[in-house]
Amino acid sequence: MGSNIFSAALTGLNAAQYGITTTEHNIANASTPGFSRQQVLLSPAIAQQFGSGFVGQGVDITGVRRIYDQFLTAQVLQVQTQASYLTSYHTAIAQIDNMLSDPNAGVSPAMQDLSNGMNGVANNPESIPSRQAFLGNAQAAVNRFQGIDQQLTTIANGLNGQISNSIKDINSYARQIAALNSSIKLATAGGQAGQQPNDLLDQRDQLVNQLNQIIQTATMQQSDGSVSVFIGSGQALVIGNQAMTLQTVQSASDPSKLDIAYLANGKTITMQQSSLQGGSLGAYLNFRDQSLEPARNALGRVAIGLATSINQQNQLGQDLNGALGGNLFNAAVPRVNPGANNTGTASLTGAITNVSALTTSDYQLKFDGANYSMIRLSDNSVTNLGAGPLTPSAVVDGFTVNITAGLMAAGDGFLIRPTADGARDIALLTNDPAKIAAAAPMRATAALTNTGNGKISSGTVNPPPPVTPNPAHPLTDLNLQQAVSITFNNPPTTYNVTGTGVGIPAANVPYTAGSNISYNGWTVQISGTPAVGDVFNVGSNTNATGDNRNALLMAGLQTQNLMANGTATLGSLYSQLVGDVGAKTHEMDVTSQAQNNVVSQVVASQQAVSGVNLDEEAANLMRYQNAYQASAKAMQIASTMFDTLLSLGK
Repeated sequence: MGSNIFSAALTGLNAAQYGITTTEHNIANASTPGFSRQQVLLSPAIAQQFGSGFVGQGVDITGVRRIYDQFLTAQVLQVQTQASYLTSYHTAIAQIDNMLSDPNAGVSPAMQDLSNGMNGVANNPESIPSRQAFLGNAQAAVNRFQGIDQQLTTIANGLNGQISNSIKDINSYARQIAALNSSIKLATAGGQAGQQPNDLLDQRDQLVNQLNQIIQTATMQQSDGSVSVFIGSGQALVIGNQAMTLQTVQSASDPSKLDIAYLANGKTITMQQSSLQGGSLGAYLNFRDQSLEPARNALGRVAIGLATSINQQNQLGQDLNGALGGNLFNAAVPRVNPGANNTGTASLTGAITNVSALTTSDYQLKFDGANYSMIRLSDNSVTNLGAGPLTPSAVVDGFTVNITAGLMAAGDGFLIRPTADGARDIALLTNDPAKIAAAAPMRATAALTNTGNGKISSGTVNPPPPVTPNPAHPLTDLNLQQAVSITFNNPPTTYNVTGTGVGIPAANVPYTAGSNISYNGWTVQISGTPAVGDVFNVGSNTNATGDNRNALLMAGLQTQNLMANGTATLGSLYSQLVGDVGAKTHEMDVTSQAQNNVVSQVVASQQAVSGVNLDEEAANLMRYQNAYQASAKAMQIASTMFDTLLSLGK
């Protein structure tokens, strides 16, 4: 019996020692990320049968298990990947919000200064200093557009770097998880049945957690102890001890972007980018496609609208040299990128035909071998362009594309970005103040011999600007300078038009007071009641340096609904851009804070189960210490009993 007491006490000592070691292991790793507390599993040893019954043989150590809740761990992964996504998106879009909403660095003040500068020219059209001030304001507006576009480019380049670093981290985590899979399989196979390498499992779970914060993952536990990791739309990243490889490749449609590709069997396969959701990488991709590039397009649309509208109005006027005005600004043309997989030889160019119809979307031109189609990528709306050939008459949303050389093959595509380069390419084309066409190139007057009370307006030039072989030709080369006379008949309810031009001469034209009279690219109105024989003349506006009619029209462009099919001003479009970015930034701020609170709650629930409670471990340490001391005392008693038995034989 003494030997039974001795052996039972020995098992008690071993159990207490295991308990103390496990408790100390928990205490040492209380701050280790991903560590799950461990617990010694004990069971009574098989009792020995004696004549009087079964006598216990002590305790068996059946294992050490980690306190782990798979459901709570899965919840943590789910909420953390979303929190990482929202936080990364908010950090990125806040950069644009701060830039656009800055009252000192934004575009709105610059456009207002430009309008004020043109008002200064209108108030004193002969003043060279006023004209120079306008050109200075124009250059400041150009600098503002280009500066913001450059900052957007810097953000985009930084984003490419972050995407590349994310792919490196993903590949590193995948290799580490695969290596741990191998170690776990060996440890599980070499240990006793049902025993698991707890610390290795914790390390692997922590790696999956860190990976999940970069890209949303799905995991599947295998029977051999390994875990398979999947990303995107089900692509395997880790299978057993094999880690797949991701890499960045140049986007097939837009060379300025990086896409994520999957390396399988030596082949690089570009993944569906929209499937890479969650985590910081998903945030970078969605921010780039849903916020950064649309903001660049919206800013470019404002720049193109500003440059084009001022150019067109300046072309309708007369400068200080007596010539028709030319372009004051360079306006961007659509960016056209051929698909990387194109097999045809086609080269395409784009042109803006109607700034009012421009959107902020990008477009995809496709050819199926028989017909062309244009897809608006913002809403996937399709415009069928027919069998071609593509000509400038194939207008979609204010722009057109034209094949300048070669042919498209079936399956070829081109990415069209009508406004992406608007802010980058806007530029002031002249520093000559005389080139500002403040005057109107035609003048309407009433003959001094008129006896009626009819009055003729000063007149306006009709858009589009007159087409000449050389835009630098003087007014004498244009129909606008042709002398035209309007003479009222007897009775004065009709009039005759004499001179040179399209539709001239014209006889017995019905007269309606205040109605438009248009010839040779100009429009006037005659009001009142002319008398028989009254004459009104329209001709070239010579030596009219004090004329401010066109300058007033240019100054008024700021308040006209020139954009969005005649529903928005340039200023309101920029305000809409600022508002949209600000609203998205606020949305991400609020939702990321809320999601972080959810993460805290879920992690707290998970730690309540798996985390180390130092108070509890201290109590366990004392309990195991007392158990050890009690077992040692029992062993001492067994030894005393054995010594007593030995002494009886002396």
